[in-house]
Amino acid sequence: MLRLTKGRRELLAEKLADLANFAVAALVFGQAVGDDAFSPWLAIGGIAIWVVFVGVAYALSGGAR
Repeated sequence: MLRLTKGRRELLAEKLADLANFAVAALVFGQAVGDDAFSPWLAIGGIAIWVVFVGVAYALSGGAR
């Protein structure tokens, strides 16, 4: 198992939160600037990915302190 120091866990949590924002931007907001029709399933998938990544980032950062 990978053991991370507190600093590395916090850095990983921060980067996962950034990655979550990029995922939702690409899958939800990217449809607004694209030429294709809006896909609600793709938007739901983007939001679901965001929720998962932010949840993992929250858990890695130690949750509510």
